Amino acid sequence: MAETYDFPSDLLAGQEELHQVRAELSALLKRLPWSVAPLDGFSDDNGWRKVERPASPGWTPDEQAEVEKLRQREHELAVFVTTHRFWREVETPDRVDARTELKQASRKQEAG
Repeated sequence: MAETYDFPSDLLAGQEELHQVRAELSALLKRLPWSVAPLDGFSDDNGWRKVERPASPGWTPDEQAEVEKLRQREHELAVFVTTHRFWREVETPDRVDARTELKQASRKQEAG
């Protein structure tokens, strides 16, 4: 049976916010045009599969700023979670299991 970890509340909150920021960034990137800069569309069927892209108007300065803000926050949270003092208390061979449990614990909180 896998060990159960008593994660500190700030670590749980950091992991939960990291999931939220990543979901928000992913949704934003799906809505934005494929290219940051304005580019003509293209079609390329010389590779192993055909690739087509419509013309891209590019991203507005506000869209670029929003993506940068979310990426910066994602980086801050990832560093916070991975360097948290809690991990010093977990034996090295158990850290992967503990990290997996942390991810699942924060997702269960989001769903529940």
